[in-house]
Amino acid sequence: MLRAMQTPPALRMPTSTDAANAHALVFGASGQIGRRVCARLHREGWRITAVSRNAASQPPLPGVTWVEGALPDRVALPDDCTALVSCGPLDLFSQWYAGSGSGARRVVAFGSTSLHVKHDSPDPAERGLVRRLQAAETTVFDTAAAGGADATLLRPTLVYGAASDRNLTRIAGLARRYRTFVLPADAAGLRQPVHVDDLADAAMAALHAPASAGRGYDLPGGETLAYTDMVARTLASLDPPVRLWRLPGPLFDIALRLARHLGLRGAGPGVLARLRSDLVFDAGPAGRDFGYAPRRFRPERAMFVAPP
Repeated sequence: MLRAMQTPPALRMPTSTDAANAHALVFGASGQIGRRVCARLHREGWRITAVSRNAASQPPLPGVTWVEGALPDRVALPDDCTALVSCGPLDLFSQWYAGSGSGARRVVAFGSTSLHVKHDSPDPAERGLVRRLQAAETTVFDTAAAGGADATLLRPTLVYGAASDRNLTRIAGLARRYRTFVLPADAAGLRQPVHVDDLADAAMAALHAPASAGRGYDLPGGETLAYTDMVARTLASLDPPVRLWRLPGPLFDIALRLARHLGLRGAGPGVLARLRSDLVFDAGPAGRDFGYAPRRFRPERAMFVAPP
């Protein structure tokens, strides 16, 4: 059974009298989270300006006005913008926000739980990502405080649901291509996959929740399960289903070398080490402050296979 997003007492939706004054500038609106956030803003009656480096070629979204721009370059601000919502890379948004002079009173931006789990990665690029995320969070909070604004940062775990993520959708694509998928037998680290719709709901709830101002929140999914079980459920949802093979370490190393020979990318030492580690986060603070209540992991084919 799916748990609905609960509405905390502090949450206030725009009314018919103030909806005309609610104007959001959205970054990352063409992405898997951003498109859903825009749809929810539109339903609430917000005016929406969305930024894209390819604004002219973006498919229309109801209620959305597209403007040309690429972070961290300067983007023209609407004079009456009341909220900033960033669904793209936090480091680029933070650089833009620090120099924007925005008078928006509310800021909601997505970061990542990678901030917590990649600081001791054997991969220098992943350690660099952590440093950028840390600096970006500090910049957003400091800039908001200096301008009298309220900022909230949201850190999702492993995102799925829109057939455009780089984790489970990529795994599903490889499995469909090769009709099999392999993992080391001890890849039992715990995971909490989070559906993209739950993240969009969280962004909207946080936007209206005074208790979330000046705080960052981890946003895990509603179920904790072993990595191998998560992948097995994903592969079982495909049509036809694909079997997951759990191989002993030496055999997996052979299979991985073969996969790299066939063109597999992204399975570096940091990624493989985390397969055996628990990446578990607490949804309690988000639930307390803005009613966050994500669904359990119930994968379906459409979540990982984009329509033609």
